[in-house]
This record gives sequence, C-alpha cells and structure tokens, in this order.
Amino acid sequence: MPDEAEIDTEKLHRAIEEELEHDGGSFLKTIALTTTLLAAVAAIAALQAGSTSNEALVLKTEATRLQSEASDQWAFYQAKGIKSAVAQASEAAWQAAGKPAPATLDAQIARYGKEQEDIKTAAEEKERERDAKSAEADRLLHKHHIFANAVALFQVSIALGALAALTRMRAVWFGSLGLGAVGIALFVWQFLL
Repeated sequence: MPDEAEIDTEKLHRAIEEELEHDGGSFLKTIALTTTLLAAVAAIAALQAGSTSNEALVLKTEATRLQSEASDQWAFYQAKGIKSAVAQASEAAWQAAGKPAPATLDAQIARYGKEQEDIKTAAEEKERERDAKSAEADRLLHKHHIFANAVALFQVSIALGALAALTRMRAVWFGSLGLGAVGIALFVWQFLL
C-alpha cells in the first residue's frame, strides 16, 4: 500500500486564518455583522407584513359580514314596502267598491312606513360600519405592501452581502448597505404613518 501524504490540518488552519486576516478578515467580519443585522430587521419586517395582511383580511371579512347584514336589512325594507303597497291596494279596492276601508289598513300602512324608516336607518348604519372596516383594511394592505417591499430589499441586500463576502468587493458591499438602508427607511416609515 503506497504511503499517502499527510496534511497537517493545524498548519493549514493557521494558514487560512492568516490569509483571512491578511486578505480582508476584518472586512468579512464587517460584512457578516451588517448582513446579520439586516437579516434581523428583515425578519421583523416580514412579521409585520404578515401581521398587517392578516389584520386586513379579518377586517375585510367583517366588512363582508356587515354587507350581508345590510343586504338583509334592505330586503326586509323592501318586504315592508311590499306589505304597505298591498295594504294601500286593498284600501283602494275598498274605496273603488264604494265602501269604507277598514281602519286597520290605515294603521298597517302607517306601521309599515315607520318600520321601513327604522330598517333603513339600521341598513345605513351597517353600510357605514362596512365602509369603515373596508377602508381600514385597505390602509393595512397598503402598509403590508410597503413592509413586503422592505423585506424584498433586505433579501437582495443580504444576497449582495454574501456576494461581497465571496468576491471581497467593497463596491458590492456598499450596494448591499444602500439597499439595506432603503429597506430600513421603508420599514421605519410604516411606523410613522
């Protein structure tokens, strides 16, 4: 069996460390630190993006429920209108026959009119609630998109940081920092709105 060459790993390890120190070791550590910070902020931004999206979905669901309730109220409003029209037609039939209409018909017509007003008020209130919830959901979805854009910028920034570490190109790292700064600005801006 031929003798295999032995490699002194301790010597190799020291040589690598010396090369790193000589050829950008502190630069690599700086890249690692900034990339780690960007990754941490990206994780928080991703959580915020998910949170605002979920909250917006809940509000849109509530707006849909309120729309359904308002539609039910408007259907009830129409039913009362039909009942009032039937009572008015009955009253007209009595009058056409030359006979006095029963007093209950006038009371029914008045009652249906009052009930319609109450139902209309309730339906319009449901629509106002629906509009408020939908507007708040739209505002949150806008925030979600900004958070998502910040996350995308962070991801590209982190990728550029990795490329800078591999190529040891400071210009690429500066590009990474620039995109990261824009991502941080978008992220912070959402808390100021």
